[in-house]
Amino acid sequence: MERRQRLSRSRDFDAVYRKGRSVSTRYLTLHVFPREDDPEGTPRLGLAVPKKVGNAVERNRLKRRLREAWRTLDSHARPGCDYVLAARPGLGDPAASRDPEWLREQVAEAIEKAGA
Repeated sequence: MERRQRLSRSRDFDAVYRKGRSVSTRYLTLHVFPREDDPEGTPRLGLAVPKKVGNAVERNRLKRRLREAWRTLDSHARPGCDYVLAARPGLGDPAASRDPEWLREQVAEAIEKAGA
């Protein structure tokens, strides 16, 4: 995933949280916000992994795995939308002990629920 396809500014995260809508699954919450300024642009992703998931090493490892799962599924995401994928506290252990396909299925479930 290229850097321009990522959300990094706090104001972008705030816009997605405040103006967008969200869907939740057992392990993930996906926030979606359609951009007015670039309705046909590439979808952008921000990740939110709270400290309850684990220490910094575990959180960063989970973020890398979530980015990879998103990269394989980004064709399912709507163009011109910003997404924030928030991990819920119970995701750390199952994601570490299972294969990447399991995490990809969890992300796909969240995208499907969002109607993306």
